[in-house]
Amino acid sequence: MITASRTDVGRVRPVNEDRAYAQSDLNGFALALVADGMGGHQAGDIASQMTIDLMREGMEGLHSGMTPEERAELIRYAVLATNRKVFEFADGRDQFQGMGTTLLVAVADPARVTLGHVGDSRAYLCRSGRMVQLTEDHTLVNALIKSGQITPEEAEHHPRRNMIIRALGTEATLEVDILHHEWAEGDILLLCSDGLSGLVNDRRISDILNGAGSLKEKADQLIHSALEAGGDDNITAVLVSNEPGDSDKKR
Repeated sequence: MITASRTDVGRVRPVNEDRAYAQSDLNGFALALVADGMGGHQAGDIASQMTIDLMREGMEGLHSGMTPEERAELIRYAVLATNRKVFEFADGRDQFQGMGTTLLVAVADPARVTLGHVGDSRAYLCRSGRMVQLTEDHTLVNALIKSGQITPEEAEHHPRRNMIIRALGTEATLEVDILHHEWAEGDILLLCSDGLSGLVNDRRISDILNGAGSLKEKADQLIHSALEAGGDDNITAVLVSNEPGDSDKKR
């Protein structure tokens, strides 16, 4: 498998609180991580960096003989352990009270992708010219849409559209979405922060993923599109392509 990872501070924010990591071969699996931090002064970038570092350690137990259920359990355990450590770190330091982060983790072999998801960072799967969103945003507006209180069109302009209702590190306990998806050779998996998905529409993202260029070039195009759209948030895109080849391990 091939991976590419790009992150950019954007045009407005003074600090990049996004963190990402991609590894094409971890004991037979591709591993991809995206964390979008939040909190007070310096807290967001500390939360996201801690989360990436702890998750990398937690996923070292991956091995080729694991069943899909065992992979899912490893992801869940690593996310919960990471949540506990980030929460305890913040809870003991006044300046970091309330800090937290989104988290997306993907573990993939040539047949299946297993995702762990908390927050509003998103995973998309691109196949044969089509793209589908795999994750569900843990946001207030999405909850309101699901309950029928507002429409998707109203959500786009809702004053609290950026409010996350589930994040890593903000509470001692955490609910983690674990998702399984089959994929095939030639498919592309995108993990991104809302600095991309909130500014670049699905059609444009799909056009880039289905267009010409290497995986690295496609990651660069995604970042550039978000910057062109205003770049008012940090922007992160991690791509995993289901094909043999060398990866781009840039953080």
